[in-house]
Amino acid sequence: MSQRFIIGCCSAAALIAGCSVGPNYHPAKVTLPGEWAEAGAGGTTNREPSSVLAEWWRTFSDPQLDALIERATLDNQDLKAATARLRGVRALRGAVVADFLPTIDANASYTTARRSENALAFPVRLIDTQIYQIGFDATWEIDIFGGKRRSLESANAELQAAGEERRNVLVSVLAEVARNYMELRGAQRRLEIAGENLRAQQDVLEIAQQRLRAGLGSDLEVAQAGAVLAATRSEVPTLETLEKLLIHRLSVLLGQPPAALQAELQTKSPIPPVPPEVPAGLPSDLLRRRPDVRRSERQLASATARIGVTVAELFPKFFLTGSAGFQSLETANLLSPGSQYWSAGPSVRWRLLEYPRLRAQIRAQTAAQEEALAQFHQTVLLSLEEVENALVSYTKEKVRYTSLTEEVAADRRALELSTQTYQAGLGDFLNVLVAERALYQAEDDLIQSQRAVSVYLVALYKALGGGWETEANANPDAAKATNTAQQIDTKSRGESRIANRE
Repeated sequence: MSQRFIIGCCSAAALIAGCSVGPNYHPAKVTLPGEWAEAGAGGTTNREPSSVLAEWWRTFSDPQLDALIERATLDNQDLKAATARLRGVRALRGAVVADFLPTIDANASYTTARRSENALAFPVRLIDTQIYQIGFDATWEIDIFGGKRRSLESANAELQAAGEERRNVLVSVLAEVARNYMELRGAQRRLEIAGENLRAQQDVLEIAQQRLRAGLGSDLEVAQAGAVLAATRSEVPTLETLEKLLIHRLSVLLGQPPAALQAELQTKSPIPPVPPEVPAGLPSDLLRRRPDVRRSERQLASATARIGVTVAELFPKFFLTGSAGFQSLETANLLSPGSQYWSAGPSVRWRLLEYPRLRAQIRAQTAAQEEALAQFHQTVLLSLEEVENALVSYTKEKVRYTSLTEEVAADRRALELSTQTYQAGLGDFLNVLVAERALYQAEDDLIQSQRAVSVYLVALYKALGGGWETEANANPDAAKATNTAQQIDTKSRGESRIANRE
């Protein structure tokens, strides 16, 4: 009879299993522009960039940068911490899965007791007893209203969000390594320019001193030439400090002590050139490419599922409980058939008197879901802003770089002419000093602009969400963990909403 009842309960639970209380999650609809406002200039295009973004640092064609990037993906401490957090969330999801299974407790006990002879209504055979018992207790909650399923849905979304967070850290680390590398090469190139100008200015000072000894010059000319030389020399320590600081930063990004890369990176190398074309794609691509947007969407899905977890507490909970084992007064026959005992049956628990508290918790969780929705839209807006800013910075700096190239050529010609006329005794020495200082400043500005172009391109690649695809392609399990996030609705029209809200 009891077995038929249990089977009936299980059949009823199976029929209701498709029902889950609370709202069903639907991807939020967002309004996106059709194309980038700043795309199309400076070599940027709307072409799909997926093939380039997977390993965007290779577009700079710098083997040393490639090696630094590879080492950072293995040894960066922030990335290791994000990996550990991902493992922790995966473990918590395993605990949620285990909650679907029955809980089984094993027990064993030994009890010795003595009955009161004066409290017995009838004579008994044993006043002193010793009871031996071993057995199992089992409890299984039937998830009729879907509270556990909503909890698993939330845990799955949290796991996917943690995976996207790790990828977001990876994208940031790759961009930081590349940016600091560009800054380092820029600082080293500025040091070279300063050294070249110091040598040229030393030559000018010697010419002024020779003319003074020959009676053709003046002490003023020598003092002016010395002042220009000293001004240029004073900038060298600042550039050397910047070089050291950038090497320290790169070393830490690679998970090493600050001076670990000193010998490796102190050798001068040019700033890596930028590629002739940079595909930026379309704004709608950000929803499936940027890990922070995908993470925010998964957090929204988790918050929506948690509403259902809270709503399920309003309904009764059904349990199947049972126990079985052996009990005897003697160890000799403890495991014999006559020592067996068992019990089984259903039970119901309903938190009727806690409705006001549960209703408050539902309202709180609904507010948390609305907060997650607003954060998702804010993340999308910030990602659009970041790309637009990177595009305009990159394209405008390329225009500035072209103008500075022309300025350097003109200043170099002006210095040659002023030096020739001065040596021929036809020009003023001040013209040489002004042209010399202008050339140095223009060359320094040109190097800084070249460095800025590369840094802005790195920022653009980061804003587009590039870099994590390499890891996903190498690890199918990691890619599978975020497949749901790729189902975001990318329609360019519609209002943001979550359907079926209770």
